[in-house]
Amino acid sequence: MYSVAAGIFGNRGCAVSPTPWKNGANCTTVVPAYSRAGSNFFILMISFGMAGIILFNKPYGVLCQFTDRQGRPTLADYVDDKSVYAAGRLDMDSEGLVVLTDDGALQHKISDPKNKMEKTYRVQLEGEISDEALQALTKGIELNDGKTRPAKAKRIEQPANLWPRIPPIRERKNIPTSWIELSIKEGRNRQVRRMTAAVGFPTLRLIRYRVGSWTIDGISNGQFVIMKSGD
Repeated sequence: MYSVAAGIFGNRGCAVSPTPWKNGANCTTVVPAYSRAGSNFFILMISFGMAGIILFNKPYGVLCQFTDRQGRPTLADYVDDKSVYAAGRLDMDSEGLVVLTDDGALQHKISDPKNKMEKTYRVQLEGEISDEALQALTKGIELNDGKTRPAKAKRIEQPANLWPRIPPIRERKNIPTSWIELSIKEGRNRQVRRMTAAVGFPTLRLIRYRVGSWTIDGISNGQFVIMKSGD
């Protein structure tokens, strides 16, 4: 497997660093290329002796797929390796960690709710969330497609090194916002947003921070790192 590791994609700078590829990957070649806008960039190709994993910090407004007939931003604007595919979806209006792999068994393990792989989200809410609402999220929420499984929910401060969202969230004057960290082992359609709305605190911004043991720590928004499936 060869995977694109760094460059400038869609006029977004990606710094080349050896750190993400310390786990046995072999740097094979650096290929000059051109972006759609004509600016120069370089592609660092990495070869793997086993299935590879790309950890991508998805920006707001990007579809979690490689093609779109309507011409909207997709993974292809950031990741040039079409041999991988997303292990689980992340809505266009959500941000954060997307795990990409060429290993079908691993993809199934990550995305199938039966495997109960925990996913953690950092969520900005409209209003100061109450203790009662946090307790309800923890115990499970009755939604129109059934009650959610017990979750982990806690208040947090605004995450450090938070990148600006484009466009910014719409805040209502004189109404505060708050942040929570919510960990779930399900993958229902727009589940986190529906859960917070059900307890009276609509989601303003949703960032997936963790999938299993993988996180977006050290990965700038719009960039990615490559790992091996054993890491």
